[in-house]
Amino acid sequence: MTRLSKTAVWCAALLLSLLSAQTVARAPAVPVEEMLPVELATVGFESGSGSPVVVLREPASGDVVLISIGSGEALAILLALRDVPTPRPMTHDLLASVIGSLDAEVERVLVDALVGATYTGVIELGVPGREGPVRVDSRPSDALALAVRTGAEILVSPDVLMATRGLEFEGLPESQQVVSALGITVGEVTPDLREALGLPDDPGLVVSRTVGEAEELGLEPGALILEVNGRVPRSPMQFLDLVRGTEPGKRARVRIWQDGETRELQLSTDVPERPTPERNPADGDALEV
Repeated sequence: MTRLSKTAVWCAALLLSLLSAQTVARAPAVPVEEMLPVELATVGFESGSGSPVVVLREPASGDVVLISIGSGEALAILLALRDVPTPRPMTHDLLASVIGSLDAEVERVLVDALVGATYTGVIELGVPGREGPVRVDSRPSDALALAVRTGAEILVSPDVLMATRGLEFEGLPESQQVVSALGITVGEVTPDLREALGLPDDPGLVVSRTVGEAEELGLEPGALILEVNGRVPRSPMQFLDLVRGTEPGKRARVRIWQDGETRELQLSTDVPERPTPERNPADGDALEV
């Protein structure tokens, strides 16, 4: 008999919950209206243990939330951030497709509590014919891997934010880093990319994807981020740090090069709205970095 992975079993359980009229919802540990919206920024390592973590940016405080994840989930999130196509659907791609095929929608994922050393999560689904959201208990790592594929809103409880405040983390090696902030996903500019895209010799970071206000203002994949708040981002992780350093109540100033011209965008530091993809996330036309 074929041995199933824990994630595959979890996917099967979620599918059954969607099909069952008797699904028992797990109420969040704190009221949803008290939770804080965050933006999934990147994957890194906790400095002390070296364990993989997903890094969530909380705009109001400038803090980051670090959620411990497994290596498999770390890879799944990185592939989604990069829009890397895979020969066959990975588990979270499959789950997103199954939910969509049932005309359901992942509306929000919640990281609602820290119980001992374990974070708890909830996936909120909009299901046709069901009154109110269907809430499914989930590991936060799986819920976040699903959110990055579907554009679902991510909320964390204040207690989770406080629990991770002050924890140190490290990014991946610079050549492997991919970071999202302000709805802009950036990566390192390699010599091959610089030549292929006709980028100038100025230091900066290449844009691979945009959503929300950045997209509305015309920022496109293949552009070069030259400065954030007057400083040159030398790595994707520094890009995140510069965004986090935006003065409270101010808009982030992002100077870009695009199509042979330079200009400045002023962007809200709020979590950008992410439209639900109308396609398989693995089939995207975004620039791979």
